[in-house]
Amino acid sequence: MHRVDLALLAMRLAIGVTIALHGLNKIKGGLANVARWFESMGMRPGAVHARLAAFTETGAGLALAAGFLTPLSAGGLVGVMVVAGMVAHRGHGFFIFRPGEGWEYVLVLGVCSAGVGTLGPGEWSLDNAIDFMPTGWWPALFCFVGAPLIALAVLAVCYRPPVKEAS
Repeated sequence: MHRVDLALLAMRLAIGVTIALHGLNKIKGGLANVARWFESMGMRPGAVHARLAAFTETGAGLALAAGFLTPLSAGGLVGVMVVAGMVAHRGHGFFIFRPGEGWEYVLVLGVCSAGVGTLGPGEWSLDNAIDFMPTGWWPALFCFVGAPLIALAVLAVCYRPPVKEAS
C-alpha cells in the first residue's frame, strides 16, 4: 500500500530531520554552552546531559528519518521530548508562542515519534531493506510506555530544579 509508505516516509523525514537539526544546532553552538544552559535548568551534570541530548537528537533523528531500528530510534526521541517537556517547557503553558515556549511542540514531536515507532517505518525504509519489521505490541509498549518511563527515571536521578528565591 504505497500511500501508507508515502505517509510514513513523510512523517519520518519531518520528525527525524527536524529533531536531528536541533541536535546538530546544539553541537554547532558549543556543547559547553548547552551544558551551562542545562545546568541552569537543573539537569545535573549538565555536560553529560548536553551530550546525551545532542547526540540522541542527531543520531535517533537521522535513524528515524531513514527508518532504521524504528521503534528504538522513535523511543529515543520520545525520551528526549519527555525530558525537554518537563525541564524546559512545562512551566510555560501549552502554546509554543508564549514567553518561554510552551510544551505543545515537544508533545506533538513526541507523540508523532511514538506513533511512527508503533506503526513501523513502512516499506521505504532501511528496516525493510534489512528485514527488521517488528510485529506485535512491543514497539507500542516501548514507545508509549518504556521510553517515557526511562526519561522519568533519568529525571528522578538527575533533575534538580533551581530553587526560586522568595521575593
